[in-house]
Amino acid sequence: MERNDDPAPQFAFCVDNSGYPASLEVFKLYQILRDDGAAGEGELRVVDDSGEDYLYSARRFVPI
Repeated sequence: MERNDDPAPQFAFCVDNSGYPASLEVFKLYQILRDDGAAGEGELRVVDDSGEDYLYSARRFVPI
């Protein structure tokens, strides 16, 4: 897994929390960490409220 945390924070809005209602909130803004390996698989590395990062399908988010 190649992980590269970009110095400039990136963010995305959650638009689909199906299957993850306890972890993701629709219309909430989340920080995204750059992860080229995950992106190649159609996933985003998302930082949740606990400060931990997890992989979710990119289709669940709209980057800003």
